[in-house]
Amino acid sequence: MTIKKLHLNLEWKAFLKEELNSNNFKAIISKLLIERKNHTIFPKNDAIFNAFNFTIPNKIKVVILGQDPYHRESQAHGLAFSVPNAVKIPPSLRNIFKELKSDLNYCTPSNGNLESWAKQGVLMLNSTLTVREKVAGSHQKLGWENFTDNVIKKISDKKEGIIFLLWGAFAQKKSELIDKRKHHILITSHPSPFSAYRGFLGCNHFSKTNKILVKNNQQTINWRLC
Repeated sequence: MTIKKLHLNLEWKAFLKEELNSNNFKAIISKLLIERKNHTIFPKNDAIFNAFNFTIPNKIKVVILGQDPYHRESQAHGLAFSVPNAVKIPPSLRNIFKELKSDLNYCTPSNGNLESWAKQGVLMLNSTLTVREKVAGSHQKLGWENFTDNVIKKISDKKEGIIFLLWGAFAQKKSELIDKRKHHILITSHPSPFSAYRGFLGCNHFSKTNKILVKNNQQTINWRLC
């Protein structure tokens, strides 16, 4: 994969022109090419930028921030917290579905694919976009975080009225990149089994998000997955 051959749609290429032409991004691509020669890396090249490709800049309503991709075979497909069709639902996503049922009384999905949310304007962005197989956090020093921090800041600068869902301490640190005068930030604990009961379960972020969208005269998100 070269910068010219990125699997990234044209609207994002224009929106992120400076970031994509930066030395930091060029270094990420160079390091990633070496990593792929020596290790199994997830997700595949054509899925790395799925969060962007499913949610183009002028359609963003909500941003959900994750940390890094799932690191097991077949799990990562470029959307934070999501897994492809027919893949076993990870623990954090199971808790997201518990909250979805509690908040909106929706059925509990048997499938963990969140593409339908992304297509409605929910940007599900991991801070790190790739990972080595079975080595969680292995690409956190590759340079991705500088890139995605710039993405968050650019969305904050260029857009208005975006709802940022910051789940857990890592995501909450990104609040300093967001202009709170222009955007909405909802904060709670991470949905992982270790912290979901500290606030995530019962946070009602799905209904709160839709109430904000209604107030802003925007189409709500259909969170229903089954």
